[in-house]
Amino acid sequence: MSHVIWNATLREQLDFHYQHMVRPRLAGLTDEEYLWEPAPGAWSIRPRSTATSSHAAGAGELVMDYAWPQPDPAPVTTIAWRLGHVIVGCLGARTASHFGGPPADFQGWTYAATADEALAQLDTAYDAWSAGVETLGEEGLARPVGPAEGPWAESPYADLVLHINRELIHHGAEICLLRDLYLHRKDLP
Repeated sequence: MSHVIWNATLREQLDFHYQHMVRPRLAGLTDEEYLWEPAPGAWSIRPRSTATSSHAAGAGELVMDYAWPQPDPAPVTTIAWRLGHVIVGCLGARTASHFGGPPADFQGWTYAATADEALAQLDTAYDAWSAGVETLGEEGLARPVGPAEGPWAESPYADLVLHINRELIHHGAEICLLRDLYLHRKDLP
C-alpha cells in the first residue's frame, strides 16, 4: 500500500465538493433568493430593527437571527443565514483561532447585504481556511488543536479538519436544496 498524504487528501475532499458541487450551484444567486424565507418564522440576516430572534448578532446594520438555547424545533433558515454560519462560524472563526486570520465571530461580523457580497465573503473565508490547513502539513494534523476548541482542546487537528469538511458538505447541501426549493415554489407563474 502506498503512503497516503493525509493533509492533501483532506484538502482535496473538501475542495472537490466546494469547487464542483457547491460553488457552481451558487452561480447566479440573486438577492431575492439569498434572503428568501422558505417558512414562517425563518431565521435570516436582516436589519437590526427587524430581528425576529432573542439573540440577534452582528456588528453592522444587519444581524443574524439566533437564540440560546436554540428552540426545539429550530427555525428553518435562509440561504443568507446558512452562508453567514459557514463564513463566520465554520471558516472565519477557525481561521482566526488557528491560522492567524482576521477576527471573526458572530457578534463582531459585518454580514453581507447582497448575494454577491456573501459569495465574495465565502470565497475569501474558504481560501483562508484551505491555506491554513495546508500549513499544518502531515505532522500538524496530529497536534492538539488547543484551547480555542474548548473541551476538544486535546483533539488532533485532523479531527477539526474533518469536522469543518462535514460542516461545509452538510451546509452546502442545505444551501443547494434551498435554491431548488426557491426555483420550484408554487407561487411561480
